Amino acid sequence: MQKNINIKNRRARFDYEILDTYTAGIVLGGTEIKSLRLGKASISQSFCEFNDKGELFVVNMQIDEYSHGGHYNHAPKAVRKLLLNKRELKKLQKEVAATGLTIVPLKVFINDRGLAKMNIGLAKGKKLYDKRETIKSRDSKRNLDRIKKSFNN
Repeated sequence: MQKNINIKNRRARFDYEILDTYTAGIVLGGTEIKSLRLGKASISQSFCEFNDKGELFVVNMQIDEYSHGGHYNHAPKAVRKLLLNKRELKKLQKEVAATGLTIVPLKVFINDRGLAKMNIGLAKGKKLYDKRETIKSRDSKRNLDRIKKSFNN
């Protein structure tokens, strides 16, 4: 078992402009948390949505089956409930409905008490020219770091 479980969605910050972040708990079953503690999960294709009752769920989160699970194993791409305060849920639901923003999972981790948590972000989709600008700024920063390193040596 790994000590630090830190599963990131790297694509999210490239495709979306993150406006606000929240930390939510995840409702998991027995084999799901065991598999997550082994680091066998992916959130690259996942997103969050509300149901009719105003509850928040993460969709397309991939948690691989636990190797010692037997017939009690979970479904790898099940819809999983996220736990937030009522105040936060209402605020998020209002933002999503009114302005057309989306909720994107950013990171899954295990906290100090051993509970599975997920950082989610209220995000606005980037246009193609914004993505190009991100690539250009990243490349210029990389070149600048190379130049600084050559001067220091």
